[in-house]
Amino acid sequence: MVRISLARTRIRRPAKSVLMVGLRGVGKTVLLDQLRKDAEAEGMHTMRIEAPEHRSLPAILAPQLREALLRLSRNERSRDLARRALRGLAGFVGALKVKYNDIEVGLDLEPEPGLADNGNLEHDLQALMEVAGEAASRVDSVLALFIDEMQYVAEAELAALITALHRTAQRQLPVVLVGAGLPQLPGQFGEAKSYAERLFEFVTISPLSPEDSKVALSAPAQREGVEFAVDALDHIVERTQGYPYFLQEWGMRCWDVAVESPITLADVEAASELVVATLDDSFFRVRFDRLTPSEKRYLRAMAELGTGPHRSGDIARVLERGVQSVAPTRAKLIGKGMIWSPSHGDTAFTVPLFDEFMRRIMPGSEWKS
Repeated sequence: MVRISLARTRIRRPAKSVLMVGLRGVGKTVLLDQLRKDAEAEGMHTMRIEAPEHRSLPAILAPQLREALLRLSRNERSRDLARRALRGLAGFVGALKVKYNDIEVGLDLEPEPGLADNGNLEHDLQALMEVAGEAASRVDSVLALFIDEMQYVAEAELAALITALHRTAQRQLPVVLVGAGLPQLPGQFGEAKSYAERLFEFVTISPLSPEDSKVALSAPAQREGVEFAVDALDHIVERTQGYPYFLQEWGMRCWDVAVESPITLADVEAASELVVATLDDSFFRVRFDRLTPSEKRYLRAMAELGTGPHRSGDIARVLERGVQSVAPTRAKLIGKGMIWSPSHGDTAFTVPLFDEFMRRIMPGSEWKS
């Protein structure tokens, strides 16, 4: 789907931008990076951006856009338009630096008065992306934005980006977004702009099926002359729930532990202790350490109820609090990308197996006090 969208954009045919959504550990970032490599191999001009918490969209976009425009400026056919876009970027940065003081990008061109320098993000980003798209069009290429962790983009900034993409699509300019984020992303796009659903294809990236999970483990091993016992594979699939990141971790540790083929259930059980310790110290802990005490208690209450999703009222009852009193904590956890709402009133973890981690890290019942 992404390749088709990029190819249609290149020849100035109507195409939708693509957004991949899914829980942590399903491989969205790996897919995003591979798709970007494929696009670059086809001669497209790409920008790889990760949207961290507490950084503005202009701050993370400006340096990448500068690099793309500098590459376009080296082509004689697109040089003039690319340099004009760079002057527009200079005006864009200068006008928005007061509001977005985290913008840091060096530009040695004088701004072009009146081009993307009004200080209004929605208006200026639209103007900037139009002239950048014109430069890419001049060399029959595509300006492709690959943005990860899009759930962290603030609503007003997301609205400005959607507006810019809408305008370039109307003008059939070769600008496209390939994004990735957590499952709440479609709702965030709809809230930012009501017409967003017409511009984007939302593709859900799910865990692997049990059959595919087994192939992901056994095929690489077989190439090295090693087999997995059937019950060993079954146990790994059960523990990992088909999430590619966890399959990689279990597969690597099983390879380290086993001394001969086939890899047995005993090998898997021994490896599991190492995997859990590694995940606790890195994958899970780095997220846990960002939480406030009240947020940790909220997630521990969710874990008390199981994997989920759970009704907000049930979580509040475990905490012995009213639903409204814990609503601000829930909202903050959604903002941090730790939980999401699959449907109205429901709450679920965005990090697979996090309920098990919470029960390990906060055992017993003292966390309730």
